[in-house]
Amino acid sequence: MTKSRRIKIAIIAGIFSGLFAMLLTNGFALASPVSQDEDPPDDFLTSEQCAACHLDVTSHWETSPHANAYADPVFQERWTGLGEPEECLACHTTDYRASTGEYAAEGVDCSACHGDVPSDHPASFASVVADTDFCGSCHTTTLSEWRRTGHALGGVGCIDCHDPHNQQPLFEDPDDLCINCHQDSMEDYLEDLHIQKGIGCVDCHALVIPPEEEPQDGIVPTGHGFNITPATCVACHTDALHAGFSLPGYTHPSLEEVDAEAQPGLLTEATEAEHVVAEGQLSEQQRIQALEAAAASRNLSVLFQGGIIGLVLGSSTAWLILSNLRRREQQDENGAQE
Repeated sequence: MTKSRRIKIAIIAGIFSGLFAMLLTNGFALASPVSQDEDPPDDFLTSEQCAACHLDVTSHWETSPHANAYADPVFQERWTGLGEPEECLACHTTDYRASTGEYAAEGVDCSACHGDVPSDHPASFASVVADTDFCGSCHTTTLSEWRRTGHALGGVGCIDCHDPHNQQPLFEDPDDLCINCHQDSMEDYLEDLHIQKGIGCVDCHALVIPPEEEPQDGIVPTGHGFNITPATCVACHTDALHAGFSLPGYTHPSLEEVDAEAQPGLLTEATEAEHVVAEGQLSEQQRIQALEAAAASRNLSVLFQGGIIGLVLGSSTAWLILSNLRRREQQDENGAQE
């Protein structure tokens, strides 16, 4: 066998083995979902079972965004448009199994926040695992906004203002919810023109200004920063702005000024978080909005890894075959000489 033929055989075998290894690696990696720490419990209780005793609670829950997190038409449209990334199911279903792609229930069911129910329930109470950080594991935008507020500094969390079952404010009128804690500061605003015109706390402090371009994944600000910016004023005072109108002497203390006076030094964590974003690190909102890019990057990384494995295996196969052919030729030559 000529030297060129030996090389061709080795190269062809190496290419085929390398391609096989690359396709096999990429196939397994791209098909396998992102891993999770725990699998859902086998004794999963459905919301229907909970409703047998807790009908009042489940009746509030069944019309909530939690209950309809998966069935919501807006989510379905966005999710389908993104190529149905499996990462979304971790928050839009209950007890999602990343290893198999299966889940126990569509939407956020009772066990998502209550965990495993004791075998002797109701004699023993069901646990509640829903604290602010737990809520923020899915409500990342809201958590990011909240962390920069006086609420976070004062330890006022999600369930201090929201009914966890229907996600609505604890008071029918959201302004009453604000006044419930901020009674002292309300005296300064009773004669304010905004109050006289029926404009309440949340109209300014929880105003959501949609981004110029709606993110593809549909995740937008939620108004939990409670800060007032020039954009907040311009949302209503557009005509006055264009006319060069101003309000001499009208000032509104910033969050930093109020909290720094009341509790000096407690704003360090919040201001540091703002500096992190200003210095170019991604905020939670930006990370969520980059979901599609992250998924594409993951696929590209997997393809690259598969290519490296294929290259190494293919080269090794070609070298082994070429060495084996040389050894056999030498043995044949030695046998012919004898």
